[in-house]
Amino acid sequence: MPTDVVMPQMGESIFEGTITRWLKKTGDVVEKDEPLFEISTDKVDAEIPSPVAGVLSEIKVAEGETVQIHTVVAVVEEQGPGNREQGIEKHEGAAIKDQGSSSSAGVDVVMPQMGESIFEGTITRWLKKAGDAVEKDEPLFEISTDKVDAEIPSPAAGILSEIKAGEGETVQINTVVAVIAAQGSGVRDQGSVAATPGTETPLPIATQVAAESAPQAPASIEPEAPIAELNGRDRVRSSPLVRKIAQEHKLDLRRVAGTGSVGRITKDDVLRHLTQHRAGSAAAAKPVASETAAAATERAAAAQASKMPGQVVPLSRMRAIIAQRMVESVAIAPHVYSIYKIDMTRIARLREREKARFEQKHGVKLTYMPFIAAAAAEALRRYPIVNASLKDGSIHYHPHVDLGIAVALEWGLIVPVVKQAETLSFVELAKAMADLAERARTKKLKPEEASGSTFTLTNSGVFGGEFGTPIINQPESAILAIGGLKKEAVVLTDAEGNDTIGVRAMQSYCLGFDHRLIDGADGGKFMSAFKRTLEGWEREIG
Repeated sequence: MPTDVVMPQMGESIFEGTITRWLKKTGDVVEKDEPLFEISTDKVDAEIPSPVAGVLSEIKVAEGETVQIHTVVAVVEEQGPGNREQGIEKHEGAAIKDQGSSSSAGVDVVMPQMGESIFEGTITRWLKKAGDAVEKDEPLFEISTDKVDAEIPSPAAGILSEIKAGEGETVQINTVVAVIAAQGSGVRDQGSVAATPGTETPLPIATQVAAESAPQAPASIEPEAPIAELNGRDRVRSSPLVRKIAQEHKLDLRRVAGTGSVGRITKDDVLRHLTQHRAGSAAAAKPVASETAAAATERAAAAQASKMPGQVVPLSRMRAIIAQRMVESVAIAPHVYSIYKIDMTRIARLREREKARFEQKHGVKLTYMPFIAAAAAEALRRYPIVNASLKDGSIHYHPHVDLGIAVALEWGLIVPVVKQAETLSFVELAKAMADLAERARTKKLKPEEASGSTFTLTNSGVFGGEFGTPIINQPESAILAIGGLKKEAVVLTDAEGNDTIGVRAMQSYCLGFDHRLIDGADGGKFMSAFKRTLEGWEREIG
């Protein structure tokens, strides 16, 4: 009986791994728990054992390839003690097969299941059209579900021979939405294939987003970041597709600034670099096969400009769900608001003094958001009623502070979640929030990363507002809106009672809470504790 061997998840924040070495070859006998291959992730290198005893009948992923967790990387044919030798003889000399290899009929592209509770998805945009060549793992289409918007990669390299579901269609999971044919299989070229319905007026690409995750903070590393020399086990973080493009254009990836999570180099980073600099004579002679970042930006701007006043545009799936949830929350919970003005001068000075060192040491920018998140988590531990939920007539006290961080996207709003925020160090909070915000913008979040929050932070002040009065994110009982940070003249009183006027960095915070569960006194106690932590900040930032 064949048993699939999958890329394991080596931690909550690890979503892919690179196979660095196969310890067995096709046809080898393996014992249960015997090391089968080695992997490398952002955090660990590890040997992965065989899940069963048998014969390694197929290797689907070669050394050096990076794949998502739960991807099948090999197959072990279980063998009984009596026929183990027969299995060895049967599989002797079997070749390593390429991942995503296709038959003459082509490879089916299916609507993926984006979470246990997700059973359908809406195709919002095709990134390729029938007849286009596609690389394995290259983004093929975008989908929208109840939880996330995501780009879906091609399962194989070849030609997009058929699109079975057009833009705007909602289909069940595992439904075949397209077919990838092998190169040279007789598929008509791009010019002879009829356009897919909806491809003439594509939805705008998310070229810029207003992230509600920090008062002042771009989430990615600046392109001018220094290029680190590779030595020992250091490596450039990139996908197989990125490495293939770099190889074709004789481009040293160490010269490309990565804008992805933790400095990861994305396809757009490579294409942008090639467009701006050109990598050698090969790059100058050979045009980039797919749309460049500059062209994508131009096309997005043109599409956005076409939405003139007077037009009627249907709600996107995400927008419709947001509308429904907001109406439900207002109808369910009597909202009460408490607004506090907090002196952030101490933190502002600390941040200004430490931001360069912090970014150089930890690889993420030092924004105000981890200070706010840490103070909120501490106050929620002291006053757990603000972190609770009302369900079926009972108060549910949550065991952890799962902190939702509202992020505004060009196409809607999403709330990625920092799980067990109260257990994280300041640096871990900073990295987690930067990572989640970046992947929200690039449609790389998993459904479980955008659900299960117990308390939400939303940053209306990023647009210059004094404060906001937000709607509670059900089934939570409270939400904290962050206002704009501004210098103000403030009356200061010393220990002897003498008053002076000083310039201070002030910020307004508004706690919205469900009055069925949280009394005004509880809200006031929470905000007072939150204020004391920020104004008297003493915690090490790392």
